[in-house]
Amino acid sequence: MRKTRPVLDLAVIGTVAALFVFACADNTKRPRPPFEPVEVHRSDRLVITRITENTFIHTSYHQTNDFGNVPCNGLVVRDGKDVIIFDTPTKDSSSVELIDWVDKELHGIIKAVIPTHFHHDCLGGLNAFHARNIPSYANALTIELAAADSAAIPQQSFTDSLLIKAGEETIKATFFGAGHTRDNVVGYFAKEQVLFGGCLIKEVDATKGYLGDADTTAWSATVDRVKQAYPDVRIVVPGHGAHGGQELLDYTIQLFNPAE
Repeated sequence: MRKTRPVLDLAVIGTVAALFVFACADNTKRPRPPFEPVEVHRSDRLVITRITENTFIHTSYHQTNDFGNVPCNGLVVRDGKDVIIFDTPTKDSSSVELIDWVDKELHGIIKAVIPTHFHHDCLGGLNAFHARNIPSYANALTIELAAADSAAIPQQSFTDSLLIKAGEETIKATFFGAGHTRDNVVGYFAKEQVLFGGCLIKEVDATKGYLGDADTTAWSATVDRVKQAYPDVRIVVPGHGAHGGQELLDYTIQLFNPAE
């Protein structure tokens, strides 16, 4: 007896195909799972933590009279072989360590270093970058204040914002107003929606910290402008403490809200 093939209902076939197409389309829209931060370098002077595919927090230490030995964050951003660094480590020795790590581990070329304000925790290791012929850029007011403070002085200035090409991407540094200092800027890497807030931004549950050069009446409004400028930011890195999301912006706004 000749075997006959089963006849499938065309409506059923169409339904199955549609469900398959829908499932595939739905999968493409699902957000990527969050990147798990991983420590990639540690010494007594410097810790480097990878927080996205192409961004790394560098943490060094600054001894203070009021707050002890304070961990200080900066950010390494790369695209291809090009690397931009926000804030130097606190000492020339730890800056040398960071520069060597970028060279040997990332096989990268540092195109620029950008101190986000004039305090030692942002540019204490700047001379090590200059010694390697790495150009530095800063808010014009940062350069003025650093000179008055007898600190290392960034080489090139900008006023409102700075755009620097790294690989196929454009990295941005912008002045939104006073807060922790009169000159503080923030950095943004749009490709991975990472904001380096520096000392303008506080980690959640932080105290107000050092206010010797602060404008506490302007601080909240400045951070609100940052929040409005980058509504899609996913990761926020403060100058001190743990990184997170937009909750760091909200916490800082609330902490310095003049109505409170």
